[in-house]
Amino acid sequence: MTAWISSLFLMAMIPVAQTPRDVVKLPAPRTTGAMPLDEALAARRSVREFAATPLTWSQIGQLLWAAQGITHDEGKRTAPSAGATYPLELYVVTADGVFQYLPDRHEAARVGTRDVRRDVRLAAGGQDALDAPAVFVFAAVPARTATRYGDRAMRYVQIEVGHAAQNLLLEAVALGLGAVPMGAFSDTELHRVLGLPANQVVLYVVPVGRAR
Repeated sequence: MTAWISSLFLMAMIPVAQTPRDVVKLPAPRTTGAMPLDEALAARRSVREFAATPLTWSQIGQLLWAAQGITHDEGKRTAPSAGATYPLELYVVTADGVFQYLPDRHEAARVGTRDVRRDVRLAAGGQDALDAPAVFVFAAVPARTATRYGDRAMRYVQIEVGHAAQNLLLEAVALGLGAVPMGAFSDTELHRVLGLPANQVVLYVVPVGRAR
């Protein structure tokens, strides 16, 4: 077993999430809509300038569900996962703090009370797109997948976050919102700003808002 895999098993012993301060019960996700998938695919474009208008919890909840929502009695989700190991953890950063998505209850648990969007922007080199009213952050617990797939785990985790992020991007189009996927940021700084547990790694950032 490689040192990398050994470290993943050690990190798995650390608590996965912070103790939530309060929980937002999200509106039930919409599973039918007016926009066909083909239309959403054709309309998707990267948007980097956003109006300051906050997203509603209905919009946030729909985006969270699109990325990682449960769609089956057996816990299957909107995005495929290698061996159904589901390593991803999804966060949304707003003016009200940092929230972690809880797919099994379709809730958002507040794990940070400060508005850290400016700090998130600085961790990503000051990119203007991070002025968005909501910033979605995909993290992962690689050990969940490594227990089954060993050295192949990180490849599968990275593939999975691509599936989930594309779902979020298409849902943004369906909601009349703009979004852009971003991979340029300091892993360690963004991890620190969000106060993530040691067993999680940050993978992807997607700011979302109304196009300006």
